[in-house]
Amino acid sequence: MKSISKLHFITTNAAAAELACKGGVNWVQLRLKNVTYEQYKQEALKAKEVCTRYNAALIINDNVQLAADVGADGVHIGSTDMTPTEARALLGENFIIGCTANTLDDVVRLSALPVNYIGLGPFRYTTTKQNLSPVLGWEGYDSIMKQLTNTHTQHPPIVGIGGIILHDVPSLMGTGIHGIAISGAISNASDVSGKATDFINIIENKNIERSSPSGTTRSASVISEGVIEVVANGIVEIISSASID
Repeated sequence: MKSISKLHFITTNAAAAELACKGGVNWVQLRLKNVTYEQYKQEALKAKEVCTRYNAALIINDNVQLAADVGADGVHIGSTDMTPTEARALLGENFIIGCTANTLDDVVRLSALPVNYIGLGPFRYTTTKQNLSPVLGWEGYDSIMKQLTNTHTQHPPIVGIGGIILHDVPSLMGTGIHGIAISGAISNASDVSGKATDFINIIENKNIERSSPSGTTRSASVISEGVIEVVANGIVEIISSASID
């Protein structure tokens, strides 16, 4: 079983997965909605070939049977999907199983189940996912992680997800989460490989300390309709306000 990466790239296609892997990504979650099983399988097989070449983990979203059929490394299941226990019985001990959480209670409940990592979110509003759970923000992550620490709760690695962009990473990682999951902030970049590398570099900063966003130097300005320039601690990032994760 592959170790849980600190950067999870979520995509709908193998072509984007390859560009991200060229930038150093070693964890790809393939997430397709409203497609047939055969369509999902064909894209999964393409993604599997990419991940094999780059020695990256392939995680299939929401479809346990497909993950088994294509020989993926694991599956990510939501709160309304098959239970982790059922998925483990079908997939066996060598598959990675990730689950979605939105609250402290979710994390505690999932920590008692055969789960290898927890995707906790959303961090902020995102257009990528339907039926979005309540937004957590930095304060939500900080509160949950502190409570887990204070109660000495054993839990699998926790990965932040939902609308995260580059300047969010230092303060979000400072809450004590294991890593982050990114979709639009990488796939919508003009240089997908370069943006993936940027995320890896900032995640791997070994001098990150616990700090709130109020401790950062940040400015944001609209440079055209729907496009925002964010400057945080010297990092300049151009984002689309309509396409963040």
